[in-house]
Amino acid sequence: MPLKSKIINPALAGAAKISTAFNGSKSPIPKEEPGDEPDDVLFNSIYGVRTIELNRPKKLNSLNGSMARKIIPRLKEWEKSQLASVIIIAGAGDRAFCAGGDVAALAKDNRKGPSGIARSKAYFALEYQLDHLIATYPKPYIAYMDGITMGGGVGLSVHAPIRIATERTLFAMPETTIGFFPDVGGSFFLPRLDGSVGTYLALTSERLKGVNAFYAGIATHYIDSSSLGNLTARLSELVFPDYMSMQEKLSIIDDTIEEFGTGLPFDEPMLLAGELRKAIDRCFSYESVEEIKQSLEQERGETEEWAKNTLKTLEERSPTSMKVALKQMQLGRNWNISETFQREYHVASKFMEHPDFTNGVTAKLMKKPAERPVWSPPRLQDVSNEAVDDFFMVEGQQSIELLGEASTWKEYPFAYMGLPQESDVRAVVMEGGQTATMVVEAFMEVRAGKPGVKERVEEILERLCFIGNDGAVEWLGG
Repeated sequence: MPLKSKIINPALAGAAKISTAFNGSKSPIPKEEPGDEPDDVLFNSIYGVRTIELNRPKKLNSLNGSMARKIIPRLKEWEKSQLASVIIIAGAGDRAFCAGGDVAALAKDNRKGPSGIARSKAYFALEYQLDHLIATYPKPYIAYMDGITMGGGVGLSVHAPIRIATERTLFAMPETTIGFFPDVGGSFFLPRLDGSVGTYLALTSERLKGVNAFYAGIATHYIDSSSLGNLTARLSELVFPDYMSMQEKLSIIDDTIEEFGTGLPFDEPMLLAGELRKAIDRCFSYESVEEIKQSLEQERGETEEWAKNTLKTLEERSPTSMKVALKQMQLGRNWNISETFQREYHVASKFMEHPDFTNGVTAKLMKKPAERPVWSPPRLQDVSNEAVDDFFMVEGQQSIELLGEASTWKEYPFAYMGLPQESDVRAVVMEGGQTATMVVEAFMEVRAGKPGVKERVEEILERLCFIGNDGAVEWLGG
């Protein structure tokens, strides 16, 4: 098979077949309730574009039940409308797309006893229904990850086929900081990042800024925030024939987005690359948090300082959260997209009954100034394997009813919209007979010179391949 053909082969690119038919779910669609804020989400129509604007800028557009109860019915309505071609979600203001779920409200409810805990569980059921609906949505859904994109905001964006980062993007999954676990589908998207990057982000809550969210595979595109308004107007001009496939529509949208690209910032190098990336894969590939810490203690050379700082970070995280998150990364690799949200609901429900979540949110987010939480138990060695396993026991537990398609795919159908992954490059190199230049040029041709492709492929080749004097490449990675 020719080199170019291999790169665009859907099997190699992760482009699994996906049905876009409505699954006929009998689940009731959530409706607004008395007391819901009237304007916390704003909707608009611009020709074929439908926009969702999260409108709580003073709260960094943090997601709550009121917002989810507005968004879900609108998405279901647009799903059936022939006039709605493209969905765009964004946040009001210039600080945040969505800084997460309103966890302070959940912690307050949990302190009220069983009735409050039940309300918190109901919120997660609603949130995960929305996230799953987005993940399986049959029309192009675009997320403007402009500003802070954390926690619940990640759930609203990261499962979209097109995710746009800007110079203001600040991504993180900070759950272990507050005694929780990286939910909103983190069980699915984090283990599918290259190497041990997902585990590293899950345990440490490390932040990725601007273009590095794009390099790491969190976003599929990168443009300047000043271009988003014009991009929306341009997307509204697109007209898709009824017979056009989702893949064809996304290809046109991809080309349209690149019209607004001004190149990648030269003063922001790829963070998760080179020796640091090797150290992440080396240290965070172990089966236990204790082994991860031991590996970090053994780091020497240019990554020794990073390892020391990472150890300090882990010392501050909830021991229970870290152990649950690591097991989540291990199990989530084998979950399908629908199973992911069902299982995460059970884990989240058990965290609502665990003291670490309420104590962590109170200490870190509600106390002024913030305090160091008192975790229970306080040490890793006191968190038993049985206690961790209990978070994942679902027998006899009530499941949530999902509102999206009953999809069973285990890889993102449109993962190829982003930068090449290590598996893509490996498949080409393992064919043999290519030089590094040939591999880079082939990927650049297939992606029509997309910014970041050259840098990404070159970094992978340099880190995971032996490149001979004649330029020939040999794969050395796993």
